[in-house]
Amino acid sequence: MIVTILSVAGMLGGTVLNVAGILAGGVVGLTRQKPLPAAAESFFKVWLGAFTVFYGLRLTWLSLNGSAWQVLKGLVIAVLAMMLGKLIGRLMGLQRMSNRLGQAARESIAGINPADPRRLSDGFKTCASLFCAAPLAILGAVQDGLSGYFYPLAVKAVMDGLATMGFVGVFRWGVMLAALPVLAFQGTITLACALWLKPFLTAHGLVDPVNAVGGLLVFSVALVILGLRRIELTDYLPSLAIAPLLTWIWP
Repeated sequence: MIVTILSVAGMLGGTVLNVAGILAGGVVGLTRQKPLPAAAESFFKVWLGAFTVFYGLRLTWLSLNGSAWQVLKGLVIAVLAMMLGKLIGRLMGLQRMSNRLGQAARESIAGINPADPRRLSDGFKTCASLFCAAPLAILGAVQDGLSGYFYPLAVKAVMDGLATMGFVGVFRWGVMLAALPVLAFQGTITLACALWLKPFLTAHGLVDPVNAVGGLLVFSVALVILGLRRIELTDYLPSLAIAPLLTWIWP
């Protein structure tokens, strides 16, 4: 029993980091009354962006193997998968749904009353939806399950922790409860990928295409963090499914 629990916990390394980031951000936010100085925010932004660039491109690089032709083919498939994935995501309205969640969260924060007894539950619902609906929640959980590459979720852990520091000033400790749905949502995706999807993809040599696209998407997250470009990241998530399909079709 203990061995099984430890094995599952090992699979959920990225999600555990994410949960720890939310809890740590909440504790710091409750004990520290002053917001982070602008210089500190800039420091975190730059280093988080650099970290994301490195580990995003590293994942793509590690996924491109074989001869020069195979590497070129892998890049072409990754780019095509992202193009088709973006089209499918737009048709499904994924980014629009994400934007609506963000707008609802902003309205909830703007309309909060410090004397409202519901603010704890409002904080829980608002932050749970924001943390679980973020593109990195799905992308990072998939990468962690398929290859144990927890770095995207480590980036999300810092981002969610910093967000929690600000939210607890409005919603108090109810924000920290959002760590529970994050654990359930991301953990379920990671375990499903590790236990069921990974064996199938590995048997057919289809893990690398998913990782190649995942690395490019993580790199795109860095562009958003650094404010270099606005990218509709949620619309690109179907690319993770399109990449192995294209590889299967194009042997």
